[in-house]
Parts: sequence; C-alpha cells; structure tokens
Amino acid sequence: MSQPQPTDWRRIAADGIWNNNVVLGQALALCPLLAVTATATNGLGLGLASTLVMTLSGVLVALVRSLVTAEVRIPVFILVIAVLVTLVDLAMNAWLHDLHKVLGLFIPLIVTNCAILGRAESFASRNPVLPSAFDGLMMGIGFTLVLVALGAVREIIGSATLFADASLLLGESMAFLELTLIPDYPGFLLAILPPGGFLALGFMLAGKRLIDTRRARIRARGATAAPV
Repeated sequence: MSQPQPTDWRRIAADGIWNNNVVLGQALALCPLLAVTATATNGLGLGLASTLVMTLSGVLVALVRSLVTAEVRIPVFILVIAVLVTLVDLAMNAWLHDLHKVLGLFIPLIVTNCAILGRAESFASRNPVLPSAFDGLMMGIGFTLVLVALGAVREIIGSATLFADASLLLGESMAFLELTLIPDYPGFLLAILPPGGFLALGFMLAGKRLIDTRRARIRARGATAAPV
C-alpha cells in the first residue's frame, strides 16, 4: 500500500499568494475587484469577507467530500458556499453596517466567485481538512492583498489618502490606518473611476508577468551554471 504524500505547505502558500493568485494568476473575481477598490478600506473589507468564506468552505467541503457523490458535488458545494456567504453577510450587516452599505451587493455575490467554487472542486474535495483550510486561507490572503494594493494605488493617486474612513467602516480600532498623504490635494478623478481600475490592474498584471519572467531567467541561468 502506497504511503500518502506529505503536504507541501510552502507550495500551497506560494500558489495562493503569488503563483496561482486568484486575480493575477487566474484572472477571476474581476467584477468585485474593480467595483469596490476605489479605496483600500473597501478592498480590505471585501478581502477579509472572501478569505473567511474561502477558508470555511474549504473546511466544510473537505469534511463532506466522502459523503457527496460526483453527480451532485457542484450543487452541494454551491449550497455550502451560499450558507457561509449568508452568515458573513448577516454578520457584517449587524456589526460592520457602514462597510456593509458600501460593499452592498458584492457581499452576496461572493457566492458566484468562481475562485471559491474552483478551489472547493479542485483542492478541498480531494484533500484533508487542514490542507484545505490552509489552501483557502492562502487563496483568500492573496486575493485580499491584490484588493488592498489596487485600492491603495487608486486611492493615493485619486485623492492622496490611504485607508480613508477606516474607523467608520471597520470600527474605531482601525483609525490608526487612516492617512492623508498630501493635504489640499485637488484629486485625480480618473483613478477612482472604473477606467482607472482597469488601468491600475493592467499595470499590476504586467508587473507580475515581468517579475515571473525575470525569475524564470534567473533560475535558467542557475541551472545552466550548475555543475553536472
């Protein structure tokens, strides 16, 4: 009997945060990404909600994977995700009401995020609970980092602030995040409008491509220079 392969935690983390990033690697969840990232605060709020759903859905799918037949697995996975999103939506409405009003429809639409269903199908349904939870966490963190980075770029260029209204949307404990970089900044409206989101995302995708290409060349040089 063959021994089970040990879990490659480093690879799971690298895939979620960089190599197979939800946005930069898979080009998924672009609709909420571009819609809510006018500020870094909005991106952080949606990212944390998505991370929670990804992690918990990975755990639940891994727990029920042996009980669900192949014919009905997709509806079951969608139902699990929908239940979790409903709980997150109700919790945000109760305790983070201002942020819930800003994000609006994009919280319930987490259900339709192909990245969550994709990880449930491709990873959580084929792996134990802990690796599935870790995979969901890393995918969520990678998604959150892109949301915050894109929101920060647009907010800085558009209004010269960072994490504006964080104390109102995320609670008074987050007031330390609020920064005004340039007082009396006239603003650059294009950056916080949808075209600005497309432009900023394009530069981020190009940057990742350049970094990956450079890393591949460095590895190739190292392999060529290594003694046989």
